[in-house]
Amino acid sequence: MQQEPMRSPANQEPDPEILGGNDSDFLLTPEQEAAMLATYGMGNDDSKFDLQDPDAAEQDPTNKQSTEKNQDLKPSLKGDKSAFHNHYVGYMDLFADKQTVMKYLNAHQGWFRRCANPFKADPIGEMGYAMGVGQVGAMGFQVDARVGLNLLPPDENSVYRITTIPIPNQAPQGYEVDFQAEMRLQEKTLDLQAGQKLGQNWVMTSIEWDLNLTVTLQFPQFIQRLSQDMLQKTGDGVLGFVVKRVSKSLTAKVQDDFHKTHEIKVPKQIKLRR
Repeated sequence: MQQEPMRSPANQEPDPEILGGNDSDFLLTPEQEAAMLATYGMGNDDSKFDLQDPDAAEQDPTNKQSTEKNQDLKPSLKGDKSAFHNHYVGYMDLFADKQTVMKYLNAHQGWFRRCANPFKADPIGEMGYAMGVGQVGAMGFQVDARVGLNLLPPDENSVYRITTIPIPNQAPQGYEVDFQAEMRLQEKTLDLQAGQKLGQNWVMTSIEWDLNLTVTLQFPQFIQRLSQDMLQKTGDGVLGFVVKRVSKSLTAKVQDDFHKTHEIKVPKQIKLRR
């Protein structure tokens, strides 16, 4: 028996209060930030996560507020960047044979954009899309998150891959994205006896994919005052929530779109993963 890959925290069901109610809203409120950090764990010493000004000891108390405000407006003098990671494992079952599923997946120009809604997906050439998920951020910092995705054709083993490509004519955004996904298909024969003629077989194609995502950011100074541990937890947490929400939305819509366009009715005995 094949062991199921270990899932990252992003695959687990988070508290709805953390995620909010809007599919395209990824700006966390202070309450959501607190809930998120509590979910991901903070350690025992909460004081180390306080927002601190490293230059406070050298400032004139009368000019402290003005100096801090001016510093926040200046570009960061630090050359280092912060990298955030997420590994996501997803599943989707389609009630059809493998060749039918592959024909559908290969014609992504017909389904990708409508299934991406409410997220934007603008075409880049014949195989790529500029995927936008709107404003993403926490702790007073946010970015307009977009990534160029290249949907590669299947290899000789029927494995699909999605890689990062540049978005043409896009001004520097202050972040870099490395998106590497792999999708594998497995055809399964199901024998349904309840309510069916004996010996009648049904075919289903199970899809499993792995996504490894890294986002590198250069933060302004007021964010860099946070402890590195808190910054890492917050960034990884926000990235995980975004990946989970977008993946769940896209999976459900692709599954529904496939069965609708092929006029396939799934028997009640079948429970499809999504």
